[in-house]
Amino acid sequence: MHKRTQGFTLIEVMITVVIIAILAAVAIPSYGRYVIRAHRSEGQALLTEAAARLERYYAQNYAYTSTAADLAMRNTSNGTVSSDNGYYTLSITVNTDTSSDYSSYGPYLLTATAAGTQAKDTECGNLTLSAQGAKGATGTGAAADCWR
Repeated sequence: MHKRTQGFTLIEVMITVVIIAILAAVAIPSYGRYVIRAHRSEGQALLTEAAARLERYYAQNYAYTSTAADLAMRNTSNGTVSSDNGYYTLSITVNTDTSSDYSSYGPYLLTATAAGTQAKDTECGNLTLSAQGAKGATGTGAAADCWR
């Protein structure tokens, strides 16, 4: 009689391990890029909300403020405004040029600076939104791709 053994051979186990390693090598970096791209929407929301609050501030005070804490946004600590999960911090640049054409960005420029793990986003980097609605990014990628 022939005695049958149960289980896997070493070769079968090694082939399975190699296949899993290849799948992980492809999936993990792709997932990391997906997460970074998903966090960009938080920076976009921060800039959009700040622009609306800055316009409201102007309507009430007849001047723009360069202090983000003046906008009474949530997630403000020590005068710094950050996005909901802390992936971006807000800064405001007010144009002091009093001429009618201002500059390329208008009366103000909002910048969402990548923070924490989001700082690894080299494709888009920091996001910007001007008073004229121009959307930008400081990374290596196209701004249009960073804002979609």
